Amino acid sequence: MSESQQVKINQTCAILIDGNNIEMSLQSLTGRKNALLDFDKIIPKLLVNRGLNRLIYFREGKSISDKLAERLLTNFHGSVTPCHKSADIPLTIKATQLAQKVDTIIILSGDSDYVELVRHLIGEGVRVEIAAIERTTAKILIEEADHFTPIREEDCYILQPRRAKRTKK
Repeated sequence: MSESQQVKINQTCAILIDGNNIEMSLQSLTGRKNALLDFDKIIPKLLVNRGLNRLIYFREGKSISDKLAERLLTNFHGSVTPCHKSADIPLTIKATQLAQKVDTIIILSGDSDYVELVRHLIGEGVRVEIAAIERTTAKILIEEADHFTPIREEDCYILQPRRAKRTKK
Protein backbone atom coordinates (compact mmCIF):
# COMPACT_ATOMS: atom_id res chain seq x y z
CA MET A 1 0.00 0.00 0.00
CA SER A 2 1.48 3.36 -0.99
CA GLU A 3 1.64 6.29 1.40
CA SER A 4 -1.27 8.03 -0.32
CA GLN A 5 -3.40 4.90 0.10
CA GLN A 6 -2.77 4.45 3.83
CA VAL A 7 -5.86 4.71 5.95
CA LYS A 8 -5.72 7.02 8.95
CA ILE A 9 -7.31 5.26 11.90
CA ASN A 10 -9.21 7.66 14.10
CA GLN A 11 -10.84 5.41 16.68
CA THR A 12 -10.75 5.81 20.42
CA CYS A 13 -10.72 2.92 22.83
CA ALA A 14 -11.35 2.37 26.49
CA ILE A 15 -9.59 -0.55 28.16
CA LEU A 16 -11.36 -1.91 31.22
CA ILE A 17 -9.55 -4.59 33.21
CA ASP A 18 -11.07 -7.05 35.66
CA GLY A 19 -7.85 -7.30 37.66
CA ASN A 20 -8.76 -10.27 39.84
CA ASN A 21 -9.95 -12.32 36.84
CA ILE A 22 -6.85 -11.58 34.78
CA GLU A 23 -4.48 -12.15 37.72
CA MET A 24 -6.02 -15.56 38.52
CA SER A 25 -5.98 -16.55 34.83
CA LEU A 26 -2.31 -15.54 34.48
CA GLN A 27 -1.47 -17.63 37.54
CA SER A 28 -3.30 -20.57 35.96
CA LEU A 29 -1.49 -20.04 32.64
CA THR A 30 2.01 -19.77 34.10
CA GLY A 31 1.66 -21.84 37.27
CA ARG A 32 3.21 -18.91 39.15
CA LYS A 33 1.49 -16.75 41.79
CA ASN A 34 3.71 -13.78 40.94
CA ALA A 35 2.77 -13.60 37.24
CA LEU A 36 1.65 -10.13 36.16
CA LEU A 37 0.40 -8.61 32.94
CA ASP A 38 3.08 -6.68 31.04
CA PHE A 39 1.12 -3.54 30.16
CA ASP A 40 3.97 -2.17 28.02
CA LYS A 41 3.49 -5.16 25.68
CA ILE A 42 -0.26 -5.79 25.84
CA ILE A 43 -1.62 -2.23 25.52
CA PRO A 44 0.02 -1.48 22.13
CA LYS A 45 -0.95 -4.98 20.96
CA LEU A 46 -4.60 -4.27 21.82
CA LEU A 47 -4.75 -0.73 20.44
CA VAL A 48 -3.16 -1.37 17.01
CA ASN A 49 -2.79 2.32 16.06
CA ARG A 50 -6.01 3.41 17.77
CA GLY A 51 -6.19 6.09 20.44
CA LEU A 52 -6.50 5.28 24.13
CA ASN A 53 -9.28 7.28 25.80
CA ARG A 54 -9.37 5.49 29.19
CA LEU A 55 -7.62 2.66 30.96
CA ILE A 56 -9.12 1.51 34.24
CA TYR A 57 -7.91 -1.44 36.31
CA PHE A 58 -10.70 -2.68 38.60
CA ARG A 59 -9.57 -4.77 41.53
CA GLU A 60 -11.32 -6.31 44.50
CA GLY A 61 -9.54 -6.02 47.82
CA LYS A 62 -7.42 -3.57 49.70
CA SER A 63 -4.01 -4.77 48.55
CA ILE A 64 -3.68 -2.75 45.36
CA SER A 65 -0.09 -2.03 44.47
CA ASP A 66 0.81 1.66 44.58
CA LYS A 67 3.53 0.83 42.06
CA LEU A 68 0.93 -0.56 39.62
CA ALA A 69 -1.31 2.49 40.02
CA GLU A 70 1.66 4.83 39.49
CA ARG A 71 2.83 2.91 36.41
CA LEU A 72 -0.62 2.89 34.80
CA LEU A 73 -1.00 6.62 35.45
CA THR A 74 2.48 7.53 34.20
CA ASN A 75 2.52 5.35 31.09
CA PHE A 76 -1.16 5.33 30.04
CA HIS A 77 -2.98 8.01 32.08
CA GLY A 78 -4.77 5.03 33.60
CA SER A 79 -6.22 4.49 37.02
CA VAL A 80 -6.87 1.73 39.53
CA THR A 81 -10.36 1.44 40.97
CA PRO A 82 -10.77 -0.61 44.15
CA CYS A 83 -14.01 -2.63 44.26
CA HIS A 84 -16.00 -3.61 47.33
CA LYS A 85 -16.68 -7.12 46.05
CA SER A 86 -16.08 -8.26 42.48
CA ALA A 87 -15.29 -5.93 39.59
CA ASP A 88 -18.36 -7.02 37.56
CA ILE A 89 -20.75 -4.25 38.58
CA PRO A 90 -18.30 -1.30 38.71
CA LEU A 91 -16.78 -2.33 35.35
CA THR A 92 -20.24 -2.72 33.80
CA ILE A 93 -21.37 0.70 35.03
CA LYS A 94 -18.21 2.38 33.72
CA ALA A 95 -18.54 0.61 30.35
CA THR A 96 -22.10 1.86 29.89
CA GLN A 97 -21.02 5.39 30.87
CA LEU A 98 -18.19 5.31 28.33
CA ALA A 99 -20.28 3.83 25.51
CA GLN A 100 -21.16 7.28 24.12
CA LYS A 101 -17.56 8.53 24.38
CA VAL A 102 -15.52 5.83 22.61
CA ASP A 103 -15.66 3.71 19.48
CA THR A 104 -14.37 0.51 21.07
CA ILE A 105 -14.36 -0.93 24.57
CA ILE A 106 -11.77 -3.59 25.27
CA ILE A 107 -12.55 -5.73 28.30
CA LEU A 108 -9.75 -7.76 29.85
CA SER A 109 -11.62 -10.64 31.41
CA GLY A 110 -12.80 -14.10 30.49
CA ASP A 111 -15.77 -14.03 32.89
CA SER A 112 -19.12 -15.06 31.39
CA ASP A 113 -20.78 -12.49 33.68
CA TYR A 114 -19.88 -9.89 31.02
CA VAL A 115 -21.93 -11.52 28.21
CA GLU A 116 -24.98 -9.30 28.76
CA LEU A 117 -22.76 -6.21 28.94
CA VAL A 118 -21.13 -7.16 25.62
CA ARG A 119 -24.55 -7.64 24.00
CA HIS A 120 -25.78 -4.31 25.38
CA LEU A 121 -22.72 -2.35 24.22
CA ILE A 122 -22.85 -3.86 20.73
CA GLY A 123 -26.55 -2.96 20.62
CA GLU A 124 -25.53 0.63 21.42
CA GLY A 125 -23.19 0.65 18.43
CA VAL A 126 -19.94 0.19 20.34
CA ARG A 127 -17.33 -2.28 19.11
CA VAL A 128 -16.49 -4.69 21.94
CA GLU A 129 -13.28 -6.65 22.15
CA ILE A 130 -12.28 -9.20 24.76
CA ALA A 131 -8.67 -9.91 25.72
CA ALA A 132 -8.05 -12.81 28.07
CA ILE A 133 -6.34 -16.14 28.55
CA GLU A 134 -8.19 -18.36 26.08
CA ARG A 135 -8.44 -21.54 28.15
CA THR A 136 -10.02 -19.68 31.09
CA THR A 137 -12.36 -17.57 28.94
CA ALA A 138 -16.04 -18.45 28.57
CA LYS A 139 -16.65 -19.55 24.96
CA ILE A 140 -19.89 -17.57 24.83
CA LEU A 141 -17.97 -14.39 25.68
CA ILE A 142 -15.59 -14.99 22.77
CA GLU A 143 -18.54 -15.68 20.45
CA GLU A 144 -20.50 -12.56 21.46
CA ALA A 145 -17.58 -10.11 21.19
CA ASP A 146 -16.59 -8.40 17.95
CA HIS A 147 -13.00 -9.55 18.42
CA PHE A 148 -10.99 -11.73 20.79
CA THR A 149 -7.28 -11.30 21.55
CA PRO A 150 -5.69 -14.16 23.45
CA ILE A 151 -3.31 -13.14 26.20
CA ARG A 152 -0.29 -15.41 26.08
CA GLU A 153 2.60 -16.14 28.39
CA GLU A 154 4.82 -13.66 26.51
CA ASP A 155 2.33 -10.90 27.50
CA CYS A 156 3.22 -11.29 31.16
CA TYR A 157 6.26 -11.28 33.38
CA ILE A 158 7.17 -12.94 36.64
CA LEU A 159 7.67 -10.51 39.49
CA GLN A 160 10.93 -11.30 41.23
CA PRO A 161 10.78 -11.09 45.02
CA ARG A 162 12.79 -8.26 46.52
CA ARG A 163 15.85 -9.40 48.37
CA ALA A 164 16.62 -8.05 51.80
CA LYS A 165 19.53 -5.63 51.86
CA ARG A 166 22.60 -6.89 53.61
CA THR A 167 23.94 -4.82 56.42
CA LYS A 168 27.66 -4.61 57.15
CA LYS A 169 28.76 -5.58 60.61
